[in-house]
Amino acid sequence: MLPAELMGLNTKKFKRFNKLITNKYFVNNLLINVETLYHLIKRKKTNSIILNYDESSNSLFKWYQQLVAESLGKNSKGVLPFISNLPKDNHSLMQLYLDGNKNCFFTFFDVRTQTNTKINKKKIFSNYKYLKRHSLQSIKQAQKQATKKVFKIKNIPFRSFEVLKKNEESLGELFTFFMMETILLGKMMKLNPFDQPSVELIKKETKRILI
Repeated sequence: MLPAELMGLNTKKFKRFNKLITNKYFVNNLLINVETLYHLIKRKKTNSIILNYDESSNSLFKWYQQLVAESLGKNSKGVLPFISNLPKDNHSLMQLYLDGNKNCFFTFFDVRTQTNTKINKKKIFSNYKYLKRHSLQSIKQAQKQATKKVFKIKNIPFRSFEVLKKNEESLGELFTFFMMETILLGKMMKLNPFDQPSVELIKKETKRILI
């Protein structure tokens, strides 16, 4: 919470655990996600690909990456979290996601925004004149919708998060959801999600070299 305080955020609004665990909708969704991910992991789908459509949330998923990798990467088990920036990665990694190894599950993530940036109609080629009546946001939403449809056609497992308003409350809910999900997954995988023993070996070895 210290970084949040330094950023001028209200840290009390982040801490909603007591309220969330009495919310049946939140708890039911948490348990459904944990059970589904556990069965996917048992089927050797151990790459967690975050399809992030909100550039400002990259730091959130770097935290998620650390959380999942450190908590579950033990005893020859684990989940490899990878952040993919959309729609940019549609032109680099999406072909692999759709037709490559079937060892991944995906999370679509986006934040609803009120921005409505228009395209400069004078700079659109005639072949793409159908874009003239659309904003960049509506084009991105159409592309995301199309991607989900193709995922369904190809039977690729995915889930979807859309944040209606990005603030302390919604971020606190996401933090709580992902932490609880990781803890419960660790317990189901018979792992201790609260330590990082092999990383400690590197720290000790680094200290030995420097002394």
